Amino acid sequence: MRTSPRERNHTTTQTTYRVAGQTGGHCLAAVEEEVGALDGVTSAKADLETGQLVVDSGSEPDRAAVAAAVDEAGYALAL
Repeated sequence: MRTSPRERNHTTTQTTYRVAGQTGGHCLAAVEEEVGALDGVTSAKADLETGQLVVDSGSEPDRAAVAAAVDEAGYALAL
């Protein structure tokens, strides 16, 4: 697969958070949708077994914004 010069210079930051209270697929989808809608986020993937939320973005995401999005979905970032 070839990449353009612009794509080659693009870096992605991957940040992992822990989310408390997720119990099923609907939980994962709600968190992924809310966090995925944040500016700069290119993907958000939650894992039920580990409680992890992996966020890919163009730069380090604002933790407060991620926490607010997770809260909007009905859950909380774990400390």
